[in-house]
Amino acid sequence: MSAITLLANGFARLPAIIERATQGLDRQQLASRPAPGANPIAWLAWHTARGQDAWVSDLAGSEPVWTAGEWHTGFALPFAVDENGFGMPAADTLRVVASADLLTGYLAAVTARTLAYLSTLSEGDLDDIVDATRTPVITRGVQLMSILDDGLQHSGQASYARGILDRS
Repeated sequence: MSAITLLANGFARLPAIIERATQGLDRQQLASRPAPGANPIAWLAWHTARGQDAWVSDLAGSEPVWTAGEWHTGFALPFAVDENGFGMPAADTLRVVASADLLTGYLAAVTARTLAYLSTLSEGDLDDIVDATRTPVITRGVQLMSILDDGLQHSGQASYARGILDRS
């Protein structure tokens, strides 16, 4: 199995994880903290998609799905259009209020674009240096793995938060 196939398999898992974490919850439940100091499920789902969207669009040299598909309009978040949640103050995570359908729809659109992008790559493309300012330098493959890792962590956190809500 190729590294690109493994990456695609990993990215393709994210929508189902987020769908299970958000299914049946209303906007208020999604936007509330499941425990003190925890990020809300809505923020975790949005950030999973938005982070992937921002980074993959940068690698692909394309407009993010967030703006190209006008998802930013549907979400109507009180942030700058380029906000993606990295380093966001805890208080602002509560400002991500959206329906489960909107959250999962956006992630599905982002994942489709990510998989399309991966299908254009060769194994050799994964060795391309995309950030020479860091030590060690960052290759396309390392960057993609980092994006996937972030998505898996946040979607796992959303699943854990859902478990807390279900036990409350």
